[in-house]
Amino acid sequence: MCAVGSAGFPVSYCAIDFGTSNSALAVARAGQLALAELEPGFSTMPTAVFYSAGEVTRHYGRAAVAAYVDGIDGRLMRSLKSILGSDLMEETTEIAAGRSVRYLDVVIGYLSRMRDVAQRQFGVTLRRAVLGRPVYFVDDDPVRDARAQETLGRAARMAGFESIDFEFEPIAAARDFESRATHETVVLVADIGGGTSDFSLVRVGPQRRNAEDRRADILANHGVHIAGTDFDRSVNLAAILPLAGYRSKTPEGRDVPASIYFDLATWHLINTTYAHARVIEIRRMRPMYADGRMHARLLGILRHRLGHQLAARAEQAKIDVAEHGSARIDLGAVEARLTAALDATRQHAALAENVERIVAAARETVRRAQLPDDRVEAVYFTGGSTGLRSLAARIAAQFPGARAVHGDRFTSVVSGLALTAQRRFG
Repeated sequence: MCAVGSAGFPVSYCAIDFGTSNSALAVARAGQLALAELEPGFSTMPTAVFYSAGEVTRHYGRAAVAAYVDGIDGRLMRSLKSILGSDLMEETTEIAAGRSVRYLDVVIGYLSRMRDVAQRQFGVTLRRAVLGRPVYFVDDDPVRDARAQETLGRAARMAGFESIDFEFEPIAAARDFESRATHETVVLVADIGGGTSDFSLVRVGPQRRNAEDRRADILANHGVHIAGTDFDRSVNLAAILPLAGYRSKTPEGRDVPASIYFDLATWHLINTTYAHARVIEIRRMRPMYADGRMHARLLGILRHRLGHQLAARAEQAKIDVAEHGSARIDLGAVEARLTAALDATRQHAALAENVERIVAAARETVRRAQLPDDRVEAVYFTGGSTGLRSLAARIAAQFPGARAVHGDRFTSVVSGLALTAQRRFG
């Protein structure tokens, strides 16, 4: 007999990938595992919560980001996963005059939102969940690392889940590969998203897939805080912002001050460039520009709050170059008929430094396992930024004897967690 939840719905279980940048949830339904549509048309949702200042209103995911980009008065909370093991989780932060919220409650609210959306969508009551966790929430600090897992588990229970299990994210990502493996294989999992590039060297195989504790199968783990948003920033500085004065000259031949351009190209700093005092400061800099058009364009970007639009144009240009070899960037919002061009050669030069640091992290992961490069038999790519083919090719080239395997860039981790949930709960 199937158990029935308090709302009359059958009880089921799920898997949750609570990510730094995006999150996803998969539900067991009629013996199958299905991805929840957390937002209309999307099976992933940005891990973001926006608290409006004028009223007790919360926005989640894309709506949260949109509220922030639109300049609504309030507070955007992102990257909460990165502070799970710190004392900050029990601290409060101000979201408006006289209003504050505990960081832990932000996480609870986000997990509750995911659970509620999935329950309504599938008509089930979700009481059990497998949550993904990195190999290390906190490097070189086992006490804080354990605290981070305990905190995430506590938040999930307070969000309504009664039974919580954990699985390592690189193991989850490798399960798709492991499900077809016919022999033991050493796989380098490359998980490259919006904020971080994480690498794990994992041992998988048919004799291992049913083991409960897979910690010993993770041979090494390493990563860098460089990924998709850094690529977008570099493209913006290389192709778009020079048309608004970045690296332009003063009448004396010196470079104009660059800090405003770095802030305009850095997603979480863009709104700071719209502050009244900052705009007045930029207006007063007109004599520093040998070319007055550049100053006028910069001032127009600030006055019309176009920074996020330009960041989105940079991201799309990056994708277009990766897929088609070139991009024409429409900057008509800045100035009528203004466009910028970007080709593969310029993009390669703009991203080269960041790409090399990511490649170095991949090699360091294998070095930490004390294995020769030829022992890496496969490289498994996941995460949104692995869609940048030149980056994936550079990583794969480090291990010429390994097979390159591309999982679903956005949902391979939650799909692997769902397989774990099916084995443990199903």
